[in-house]
Amino acid sequence: MDPDFWLFAAVGFAAQLVDGALGMAYGVISTSVLLSFGVSPANASASVHAAKVFTGAASGLSHIFYRNIDWKLLALLSGGGVLGGVVGAYVLTSVPGEAVKPYVVGWLFLMGLVILYRAWRQTRPKVFSWRSPFPLGLIGGFFDAIGGGGWGPVVTSSLMGAGADPRKAIGTTNTAEMFVAIATSAAFFGALVSGHWETAGLRGLLWSLAGLIAGGVVAAPLAGWMTKVLPVRMLTWIVGVLVVALAVWQAVSLL
Repeated sequence: MDPDFWLFAAVGFAAQLVDGALGMAYGVISTSVLLSFGVSPANASASVHAAKVFTGAASGLSHIFYRNIDWKLLALLSGGGVLGGVVGAYVLTSVPGEAVKPYVVGWLFLMGLVILYRAWRQTRPKVFSWRSPFPLGLIGGFFDAIGGGGWGPVVTSSLMGAGADPRKAIGTTNTAEMFVAIATSAAFFGALVSGHWETAGLRGLLWSLAGLIAGGVVAAPLAGWMTKVLPVRMLTWIVGVLVVALAVWQAVSLL
């Protein structure tokens, strides 16, 4: 079996544990690693979103089992996220990879700072104000497709900042991400078969994609349980530092 499978299985396992516990960072971590291996932004985003279909389904079932879902919020976030993800995939496949890569790296760096900010500023839960979940999903889905990650940092952090119950915010965001990943993956596939997106190298990513899926699916049930019991501040700090460091390393390599 290709060594890339085991490497990315480990990456997918760790990323899904973090994502399930924090409601963010699966896409950010996985995309950062793929970019560090020289994968183009569009190929990285397409691969990560394909993996999210499977890991998101496993994670969603886990959160449903542990009753971490707010169903009204799930519907509104998913609707906005699906629309934003499709538009973002179309935009990303319209731009040459080398031209968009600096912006993707900058976005990942920003997401790392958001995660660090969340670790530093702990807010207490309060009654959640139902103001704009659909637009929030729209923005999160768009930037998630563009950067290969960002759904959790944008959506979960916004919900937490608005005072949502952390357990409900994390579980609902993770479950909505499955629907966003399905729509975004379909948009990438549609762009490929229609000739709008001409790419090379996807076949070489099959073992990496299989590893991301396998590791994430195995980790998902444990991640749902971790959301209920784990003190997450230290984990948030670690993830934020990791993402910022990977983004800085990528930025240096572009110089």
